[in-house]
Amino acid sequence: MKDLLNISRVVRACRFSWQGLRHAARHEPAFRQELAVAALALPLGLYLGQGGVEKALLAASIMLVLLTEILNTAIEAVVNRISTEQHPLSGLAKDLGSAAVFLALVLAALVWGLILWPQLAP
Repeated sequence: MKDLLNISRVVRACRFSWQGLRHAARHEPAFRQELAVAALALPLGLYLGQGGVEKALLAASIMLVLLTEILNTAIEAVVNRISTEQHPLSGLAKDLGSAAVFLALVLAALVWGLILWPQLAP
């Protein structure tokens, strides 16, 4: 129970999370692009979604792209930390991280298309 009330641990964890977000925003061009899209898409999704479920799906699909990009960046950082030499497994790890981002983008497009198409179609 004491760990649940450890405010200093929660504050430190939030600080580390903020540092990670700041690093991604400053040093990762793909994250900056996706963050710019999110800045437009999140309010738009909350406005266009009809009901809580649609709003949540539209917002969550965009947040998932950002989350996946951060995880991809983390994978790349670990691979680069281990070695900068080219190795098939290093390339595979980076390719799989990139594939995860791609799938998150496809999912976001699918969610937005399925939810908004009926509203936009004549």
